Amino acid sequence: MYRSHSCGELRSTDIKKEVTLSGWVQKTRDKGFMIWVDLRDRYGITQLIFDEERTSATVVEKAKTLGREFVIQVKGTVIERESKNKKIPTGEIEILVDELTILNEAIVPPFTIEDTTDGGEDIRMKYRYLDIRRTPVKNNLMFRHQVGMLVRNYLSAKEFIEVETPYLIKSTPEGARDFVVPSRMNEGQFYALPQSPQTFKQLLMVGGMDKYFQIVKCFRDEDLRADRQPEFTQIDCEMAFVEQEDILAIFEGLTRHLISEIKGITIEDFPRMTYQEAMQTYGNDKPDIRFGMKFGELNEIAQHKEFGVFNSAELVVGIAVPGGASYTRKEIDKLIDWVKRPQVGALGMVYVKCNEDGTYKSSVDKFYDQDDLAKWAEKTGAKAGDLICVLSGQSHKVRAQLSALRMELAERLGLRNPEEFAPLWVVDFPLLEWDEDTERYHAMHHPFTSPKPEDIELLDSKPGDVRANAYDLVLNGNEIGGGSIRIHDKETQALMFDHLGFSPEEAKEQFGFLMDAFQYGAPPHGGLAFGFDRLVSILGGQETIRDFIAFPKNNSGRDVMIDAPSNIDKEQLKELNIQLDL
Repeated sequence: MYRSHSCGELRSTDIKKEVTLSGWVQKTRDKGFMIWVDLRDRYGITQLIFDEERTSATVVEKAKTLGREFVIQVKGTVIERESKNKKIPTGEIEILVDELTILNEAIVPPFTIEDTTDGGEDIRMKYRYLDIRRTPVKNNLMFRHQVGMLVRNYLSAKEFIEVETPYLIKSTPEGARDFVVPSRMNEGQFYALPQSPQTFKQLLMVGGMDKYFQIVKCFRDEDLRADRQPEFTQIDCEMAFVEQEDILAIFEGLTRHLISEIKGITIEDFPRMTYQEAMQTYGNDKPDIRFGMKFGELNEIAQHKEFGVFNSAELVVGIAVPGGASYTRKEIDKLIDWVKRPQVGALGMVYVKCNEDGTYKSSVDKFYDQDDLAKWAEKTGAKAGDLICVLSGQSHKVRAQLSALRMELAERLGLRNPEEFAPLWVVDFPLLEWDEDTERYHAMHHPFTSPKPEDIELLDSKPGDVRANAYDLVLNGNEIGGGSIRIHDKETQALMFDHLGFSPEEAKEQFGFLMDAFQYGAPPHGGLAFGFDRLVSILGGQETIRDFIAFPKNNSGRDVMIDAPSNIDKEQLKELNIQLDL
């Protein structure tokens, strides 16, 4: 028996017990006649004491050789700690050691394994197995497990069945690039790793499973942003004989349950907003509604003066920054420099200070009088003491730029409280979006999304105006889930493929198995997939998903710990009938 108790278990009620503990050496303190060792495992830290008067000289001498991260086993007696530590649960006791066994020595780790470490992100990712020993990372992984169990229990209680679907599947042309896997047994052919189990969960509905879920790994070979992983986890769900309201009700319930169980916060309201309203009011389709700064469109009141920048713009739009009138000219210049960064791309910014005395001071006073600026304040909701920031240009670009500025200002002003939760349903997405490169329409979500029945007749005349029976769940400015009512009949699916540019032969080759299945009686169905990594990080009060993944990739999609991806042996390539041409 390596241990009778964990390092986080013993209390004052255990005094005088004979115990056996095992773990890692957190730190040692040698006073010559007495040595203290902090012993750590997953459950906590217990202080050990080696006392020359009460511990054998042999054991004391061995204790002097202990280094950080040595793996040891001790046997001893629980005694009262003279200098108590109220910061840890075991702080009232310590172990007077009788026996010490060094189970494994350790070299000095490349960074301190403590809550606050001296290791940068790169070095900690290279030695992730050491980083996991740190309490914050360990707690994040335990928290991820807790959320996963709550999800499984909730959905199981709602009669969902967890079904595993294949990882080696057929490559499809929609969405991001696939990761592909060569098949040795089928020369020259490849599997693809699933971007989602989309077609399989639809087939499960055809199979009569009625309610399916899976916490599943998905893969996308796409350019990585700062907080995106090539492999990620979804809570994937599908339901039969449902309409949109049925699905929204189930997953409002799940979100409400998670926030209540984990944070002790009751969420009553799940407001809804159309895609068009979200873009017009906040500049993106996943708005953070914990704070205001709604967009105010100023075309009617800012154009037709003598300010050419506004007159030539497709859109003039502004936001009111609470308390921003107190910003110095230097601070405002820094904001202007921020929006002109390549990552944002604005050419400049006009500002208006709303003074406490009711007057206005702007960077365009030459062109606009006080009455004009008062109308700007009314449109943006600005009050005395606020700052109005105005951008102009092409509509889609300027909305994205102002959205980025809004989020940056909210961060600076402390308006994004991680302990406040504001869910939002965004509905009525466009079914199709135009791609300038290919000069054709693509499915905004995927080709199995059902159009709104009342909009189907617009597919031929105004395809860009057709709304999808699709919905996203947004939490604190992050899309945590998205889904749709699916097409469940062969005719509508064939019509959709036609508008996406598939010939009947191409549709048959790529999705014939699904079309064939629809001929055998597919029920009306729909579903939703949560981004599990994102959901866990937000519930954990953070927005970096890597902190909640055991072994994440870096921004280049590399696992620097195991050095992957890596070269493949020539014999393996030969066996797979693959020849590299680099």
